Amino acid sequence: MTQPSAPAPAPREQLVARSNRLGSDPRVTNYAGGNTSAKGVETDPVTGEPVELVWVKGSGGDLGTLTEKNLAVLRLDRLRALTGVYPGVEREDEMVAAFDYCLHGKGGAAPSIDTAMHGLVDAPHVDHLHPDSGIAIATSADGERLTSEIFGDRVVWVPWRRPGFQLGLDIAAIKAANPQAIGCILGGHGITAWGEDSDEVEARSLEIIRTAEQAIDAATAALAERGEHPFGPVRPGFEALPDDERRRRAAALAPVVRGLASADRPQVGHVTDSEVVLDFLSREKLARLAELGTSCPDHFLRTKVKPLVVDLPADAPLEDVVARLRELHEAYRADYAGYYERNAEPGSPAMRGADPAIVLVPGVGMFSFGKDKQTARVAGEFYVNAINVMRGAEALSTYAPIDEREKFRIEYWALEEAKLQRMPAPKPLATRVAVVTGAASGIGKAIAERLAAEGACVVVADLDAEKARAAAAEIGTSDVAVGIAADVTDEAAVAAMIDAACLAFGGVDLVVNNAGLSISKPLLETTTRDWDLQHDVMARGSFLVAREAARAMIAQRLGGDIVYIASKNSLFAGPNNIAYSATKADQAHQVRLLAAELGEHGIRVNGINPDGVVRGSGIFAGGWGAQRAAVYGVDEQDLGAYYAQRTLLKKEVLPEHVAAAVVALTGPDLVQTTGLHVPVDSGVAAAFLR
Repeated sequence: MTQPSAPAPAPREQLVARSNRLGSDPRVTNYAGGNTSAKGVETDPVTGEPVELVWVKGSGGDLGTLTEKNLAVLRLDRLRALTGVYPGVEREDEMVAAFDYCLHGKGGAAPSIDTAMHGLVDAPHVDHLHPDSGIAIATSADGERLTSEIFGDRVVWVPWRRPGFQLGLDIAAIKAANPQAIGCILGGHGITAWGEDSDEVEARSLEIIRTAEQAIDAATAALAERGEHPFGPVRPGFEALPDDERRRRAAALAPVVRGLASADRPQVGHVTDSEVVLDFLSREKLARLAELGTSCPDHFLRTKVKPLVVDLPADAPLEDVVARLRELHEAYRADYAGYYERNAEPGSPAMRGADPAIVLVPGVGMFSFGKDKQTARVAGEFYVNAINVMRGAEALSTYAPIDEREKFRIEYWALEEAKLQRMPAPKPLATRVAVVTGAASGIGKAIAERLAAEGACVVVADLDAEKARAAAAEIGTSDVAVGIAADVTDEAAVAAMIDAACLAFGGVDLVVNNAGLSISKPLLETTTRDWDLQHDVMARGSFLVAREAARAMIAQRLGGDIVYIASKNSLFAGPNNIAYSATKADQAHQVRLLAAELGEHGIRVNGINPDGVVRGSGIFAGGWGAQRAAVYGVDEQDLGAYYAQRTLLKKEVLPEHVAAAVVALTGPDLVQTTGLHVPVDSGVAAAFLR
């Protein structure tokens, strides 16, 4: 008996699968770039009659991770009927609101500005993508001629037009007039392809992309045969520095650059030193091409219209590079303000900030910035796309992006402003970069988790590298937390820890000196090794961490927070605890000393005095609990309850209570507080601050 064949996937299911395939290939489109659609028929649940629908990727979605809930679903008859009320290109933005009257069913994503393109083009399946190779043709000075030479009549040139309803009408007309065509090159923008089914449109999209790649490869090879390069010859002295030297310099420059990029509002940073970037920075055409800026709207909305470029050789003295960065930053801000003033019209959104999103340093790499780590990283990825586009355009012809006026119309588009206004409010510690020592367990882990939950990027530092990485992975992706090994007693290791934070997130804003241990012994049994070990980890370690963190914070010029996890024992004279209590008293006085010294730099230094944190504590689990239980004559498992009963509040102190105190001290509510010690001990009268 023949088994019935499985039903064909529904159009929306085909669309999601196709989108995920296309979005997973960086040669096809960039993160959150492009959109795809499918048309089909379903039964209207109200009338019971068939209704034509279009499913299209919604506003702000990403093709690689697209699901059905990220699709906007519209009635095709109503969408196409909008052509009868279209008021013209001067008022085309009004059509976005009209899309809401075409929606079908509940839920789904908000329709994007490109919805018209997908609905008006007479094809069941449409792809609009931003491949580097396609944009290279789209931004070439003679893109129309190149399109004809490379594709014949299979792909049609569409002159630049800002995305919107009119562009949808243009492409629909071009497809109708060119029945042999499989798609088009959109000047200054990207590509669009269409097909009768999902497989056909995907194949056509890939055909356009691969054909463009082959043309660029051939042109690049022809240049190479003549000893030439699309970006010109290498400039002597601008070549990439050796790996170790390059990373050291990047770590030293990162806080400086981040501070400059945060003049208007705090930013998180990302460093890219890939071969693609370093080669571009070494070439003769760097200055000219960087000044022209990016072209594809998806690019410059994330990278700004152009980067800040350091014009010094790779091996210039570090202090000269820093001084030049500060000069260039002032010039960049003035230039950007001029760009805004030249192009702003009555009703334009206010200038959002004049700082660069991309900073290029020859020999070192690219620093990119955003409101969080993912945004900063993606900005860098988009500028790599822009480099690839410029290389392709210069191989084929001459790079000629859309003009300044058109860039401004995109960047300060009312629709983009509305999208920004819909973004959720940032969390209290958003943009802050935190380093927590001893963070793989206990109090340190609770602090790291809470800081991340409040929006901070977190470096989980611990003597045990594997545990540090595991703790960071529990907190989130590498855009949120990274785990590194750090021996706080080792000067070089501490410097490397701060360097790692600068390379991971651009700098350091918040440091928690939490690493510690304890050995409970009477005076006569306490050895010099016991004494030295505890002082090395907590007194010396806190000093080293604070010093290196302050160095980075001062370079940033953004202020900062240093928090010491001291102890009730810094004040309370308990039995059999000479080494631990003495080193905690050392830490407590470091708080006062550094608060007095670092205040002029806007760096606040505060301390927390916990007590009786047994549950989840690495110190107590490592033998300290058994020792203290023996001193007090209770079972180790009852130690937490014992500590609670001797407090005024009669409540056990947990790691998360200490973490809450860290957030209170470093959040937005106590910004005028420094030199303070906060007890987190449920009330121990003998440890009251006097």
